[in-house]
Amino acid sequence: MSERHKTILVIEDDQMTRDVVRRHLERAGYQVALAVDGKDGLQKVFDVKPDLVILDITMPHMDGFMVCKRVRELSTVPIIMLTARSEPEEIVKGLELGADDYIPKPFNKDVLLARTKANLRRALEYPPMPLEGSGDGEMMRRDGVDYDDGHLAIDFTQRRVVVDEQQIRLSPTEFRLLQLLIQEAPRVLPYRTILENVWGFEYIDDINYLRVYIWHVRNKIEIDPKAPAYIINELSLGYRFEPKAGK
Repeated sequence: MSERHKTILVIEDDQMTRDVVRRHLERAGYQVALAVDGKDGLQKVFDVKPDLVILDITMPHMDGFMVCKRVRELSTVPIIMLTARSEPEEIVKGLELGADDYIPKPFNKDVLLARTKANLRRALEYPPMPLEGSGDGEMMRRDGVDYDDGHLAIDFTQRRVVVDEQQIRLSPTEFRLLQLLIQEAPRVLPYRTILENVWGFEYIDDINYLRVYIWHVRNKIEIDPKAPAYIINELSLGYRFEPKAGK
């Protein structure tokens, strides 16, 4: 489906920002729906059924975090957070609630369009992972896993991850990041190689972006995220996965 058939919902309370985003998207061929606050945005998610949502965080009455959480209860539509709150903790909070991407304000037009295109592309290529507790509730079969050391187990085919006997949920992007590192272990992957293979060429210079996602995945799989044992940063080079001995 071409861009002209894709609908982007922009949820932004600042009129100037809302109009600028709309103008850039429409010039690129997208159909654009607008919402002036979180409540209006939630309603339009279900009325319009957009292909992607661009969501501001700081809004009155219902902020972007709450909107993201509510949308994720019923929809897997890609969500890009457009935010002036670029601290890693704030970004990770958005990712935890189900956001797929973030763009800091003030934003660059080319970055906005590239990220929009990349997220639409990934939504087609990689459907959402199963949620925790889905299916019959049984644990992932240990005899079918691709990696298992007793603490961490992962099945690439089923796209399931287990940490300490509990299935956890990774976003499709987080899963691809972890899968790439495991498959290439113990090789050190340069930052740009990871960015291009997981996110696409639009992201190859965004090393800070990669660091945020690495931090997020570490918080889900590491025994002590502050002293990581799996995902190791080789300074100025890249990241590698350190396999552990099984049980």
